[in-house]
Amino acid sequence: MGVFTRMYDAALRWSRHRHAPRYLGALSFAESSFFPIPPDVMLMPMSLAKPDRAMRFATIATVTSVFGGMAGYAIGYFALDWVAPLIEAGGRWASAYAKASSWFHEWGFWTVLIAGFSPIPYKVFTISAGALSMSFIPFVLASALGRGARFFLVAGLLSWGGAAMEARLRLYVERIGWVLVGLGVVAYLALRG
Repeated sequence: MGVFTRMYDAALRWSRHRHAPRYLGALSFAESSFFPIPPDVMLMPMSLAKPDRAMRFATIATVTSVFGGMAGYAIGYFALDWVAPLIEAGGRWASAYAKASSWFHEWGFWTVLIAGFSPIPYKVFTISAGALSMSFIPFVLASALGRGARFFLVAGLLSWGGAAMEARLRLYVERIGWVLVGLGVVAYLALRG
């Protein structure tokens, strides 16, 4: 049994925990403002484990992600001077922040809307939106639409297949895991250079 198969089985066990929705909400909030792990790592197995509740899980992820985005916005708006050294020290975060900032100047609202599907972490967009004083209401609306589209798409696709999708994913999880690692390395190198 490979490393990704063991992780997949563990994630499915954790996703059935009675407090899993709370953990999903906390992770979604944190990821939108400061934490590096996306909520999809919980949303996906939760949607597979309980397909009848997948839309509820997507709602939890969306709402808490938007609130986390507001916290990220506040960090950028009120505390950028304090956060800037951390961004610069992170190396790749500095280039991601610069890229997100340039996108804000060029596209504004649309930047936040598509941020949910970008390889750049969402927290970079939320902090950038606050630092650049993007209008707050359009920021919240774009966050809700963009993050909601992502989470409902993920939950819908995985819940649609149910147990059959869970079994099929388990068959291919090793290959999928290594492909995603490869894509992550490529994305890292692209953002770095």
